[in-house]
Amino acid sequence: MHTLYNRALGGKSGTVGLALLCIVLFLVFPLSLDNFRLNMMSKYLSYAFVAVGLVLCWGNGGILSLGQGLFWGFGGYCMAAFLKLEAAHNIAAESGSDQIRALTTVGLPDFMDWNQITSLPYIWYPFKSFPLTIILVFLVPTLLAYIIGTAMFKRRVGGVYFALITQALCWIMEISFVTRQGWTGGINGITDLRTCLGWDIRTKSAQITLYFLTSIFLIACILVGRFILSIKLGRILVAMRDGEDRVRFSGYSVSKLKTFIFCVAAAMSAMGGALFVLNVGFMSPKLVTIEPSIYMVIFCAVGGRNSLIGAVYGAILVSYGKTYFSEMFPNLWYFLMGGVFILVTRFFPDGLAGAVDRFGPMLGKKIFSMIGRAQQNFPAVVPVTIEANEGH
Repeated sequence: MHTLYNRALGGKSGTVGLALLCIVLFLVFPLSLDNFRLNMMSKYLSYAFVAVGLVLCWGNGGILSLGQGLFWGFGGYCMAAFLKLEAAHNIAAESGSDQIRALTTVGLPDFMDWNQITSLPYIWYPFKSFPLTIILVFLVPTLLAYIIGTAMFKRRVGGVYFALITQALCWIMEISFVTRQGWTGGINGITDLRTCLGWDIRTKSAQITLYFLTSIFLIACILVGRFILSIKLGRILVAMRDGEDRVRFSGYSVSKLKTFIFCVAAAMSAMGGALFVLNVGFMSPKLVTIEPSIYMVIFCAVGGRNSLIGAVYGAILVSYGKTYFSEMFPNLWYFLMGGVFILVTRFFPDGLAGAVDRFGPMLGKKIFSMIGRAQQNFPAVVPVTIEANEGH
């Protein structure tokens, strides 16, 4: 039991950090944010799944992927396909009027009807089932990550070359989603998603429930990541990051280890994409392209690429900063975001988590010292006050 506690929670310090994150997610945000802002926070947290995965494969494994938005997007598209078919089924149930029959082919998503597709493509059939959709949300991105990892890592492709290849794959998939308009909705993506298993996901209560659901799954991913890093595999990953050839000469299969952790990061990213669709109600190919993937790396770098919890804070802060700067300074926000990123990486190379580890103990000592001095001075003040009252 003690070993499991150390591995999953990270001991005393890890438990404190996780407890503080839980307080922020489950108490501070729900009590301080209105429904609109809380729904935006759900969106930010869906990006945090990618950042947590990047801590594993980049911060600890040394695998810099600039294409994690690809796996995040596949998870989102799988969930969106199920929700769109359910929406089409609901329209079919109400197709008693001639007007509805004239607007769309009954039982087909609207964008298929607009592209003159008269029957559901075979690739969409599995998304009629919710359990099968959940399986595909994880299976499709993980299988793709396995194929990419096996092809690249066995040939010892890494570093900048691997980063550029994953970035190019994002661009290729964006073009594929845009050009296959009849299957994917094209540039507009899959929109107008309203219900999940008959549950209206647009209501206030549904958005609050989805926020808590997103937070719970995010905490679960952090615990899984801590468990991986606490066992022998985690130590080998760090050794592989610092000296890949030494690990290979020690008899370990570096390509298999890299592929495994790359697949784990892809599965976490896919979960975030599926939750994004449930929280926001649409999916677009612009969310699968290069720019979002680079932002996801920035989340991890700002929060701390060696800290699972720091990556969550990084995703929240950078996403909020992006929203704030784009609203307040629409012509300058790219420069402001770039400046923040440069400053953080320049002065805090280990991210915000590294800054906390560096200055936190010093700040804590000063706070406790101030409290101690206040307690020493307090008894001397009390008698004077009492004597003054008695004399009066």
